Amino acid sequence: MSANEQESSDDQGRNDFEELQRILSEMLSGEGGSAALDPAEFAKVAGIPVDPQTLQGLFSTLQGAMHNPTEDIDWSVTRRTAIEVASDGSAAVDPAPAMRAFPVATLWLDEVTDIGATPDAPRTLSRIEWVQQTVDTWVGLAEPVADSITGALMHALQTQMPEELSSALQGAAPMLKSVGGALFAVQLGTIIGKLSGEVVSAGDIGIPLLSGPGREGGALLPSGAAAFAEGLDQDPEAVTLYLAVRELAHARLFRHAKWLRLHLLSAITDYSRGIRIDTDRIEDLARDLDPAHPEQIQELITNGALIPPKTEAQEAAHARLETMLALIEGWVDVVTADAAKRIPGADAIAEMVRRRRATGGPAEHAFAALAGLELRPRRLREAAALWRLIAERSDVATRDGLWAHPDLLPTSEELDDPTLVLTRLGLVEAAVDAQADDFDAALAQLLDGELPPHEGGEDGETPRTP
Repeated sequence: MSANEQESSDDQGRNDFEELQRILSEMLSGEGGSAALDPAEFAKVAGIPVDPQTLQGLFSTLQGAMHNPTEDIDWSVTRRTAIEVASDGSAAVDPAPAMRAFPVATLWLDEVTDIGATPDAPRTLSRIEWVQQTVDTWVGLAEPVADSITGALMHALQTQMPEELSSALQGAAPMLKSVGGALFAVQLGTIIGKLSGEVVSAGDIGIPLLSGPGREGGALLPSGAAAFAEGLDQDPEAVTLYLAVRELAHARLFRHAKWLRLHLLSAITDYSRGIRIDTDRIEDLARDLDPAHPEQIQELITNGALIPPKTEAQEAAHARLETMLALIEGWVDVVTADAAKRIPGADAIAEMVRRRRATGGPAEHAFAALAGLELRPRRLREAAALWRLIAERSDVATRDGLWAHPDLLPTSEELDDPTLVLTRLGLVEAAVDAQADDFDAALAQLLDGELPPHEGGEDGETPRTP
């Protein structure tokens, strides 16, 4: 190719890029005539509240990402969006009932578990405080998903864009990736902001989202606790006390088993890194979408339809996660039940907690939308029964001591067959020995003539041998 031809090709590429940038700019600014985006409709697609302030922030963010593209996603957008959504004008809820509940919950837990209280004092959080203190953890979990999604969208564009625009796309790739990342950051912030109105405590989702000095003592959200108590035929303070017991049990466990938080978060991150987006599925679904109903797009995004079936490695990772979450929640359930038995209506409150979890709590919906991952402890009942069995066959110290290292915890196979873990702990032999001791004692009584009268004897007398 001659120098003139090369220069002409470069000029054409720049012109194509500038034209593509102009079209996107007009679409985002609403000045593109028939091609302009309707802000309200776009908000439905993105799953973002339709209010002028939020929409203005969204479009400013996307325009900034377009004109100043960067390789990395600006996650500060997530923080700002989450705080805006959490600041919905709801009235503050009195934190006094929760603060009264914490000392009582601490005393009761001391009676039923050898895992001691955390050095950090429990506290209450507003919705905005919860957002501020958990957003970094959410971002860490979402980054692998964002990378997968933006990469898949770029691949789809590169394979479907007309050949004459390929050079323009090559130049526009950083810009498009930046805009896609900004949109994902806004959606994540929206999810976090909505979650702040649903969670009742720091450990509500089974994973400790809070970390750092002063943050590991457990926390309740009075607004969430009050919302949970609504509709229950129970004293609101009793509900708050029950939730405080659960939260402090959860906090104690993660403080004691220092490896547990990183173990869980690493497993989720590893799972997310294996996510890929089914671009063929995008093409198939696009044919069936009705442009007059953009909410269909949001439904496809949030129900995981674009995420293909799990790989074998992901299936194995998912099974390990479910087992670990079941063990955590099962232990918390058992300890909470023992500690909260003095609370009137504790069984009814516990049943409502189980129903809420069975229908999918706030975190399940969030992770299903972000990664197609259901973090539901499906084997919770088996895990709770196993923890109670271990304590009955030995003691609380043996049960709680299994959290010292991940290799000591019951496995999925041991959940299926509890005798395996009892054998590993030497508790089956102890039960057999106890039965043998009872037999020997009965035999000695028989030989000494000291057995009580047999039920089959007449007048209560032991039948005599003729």
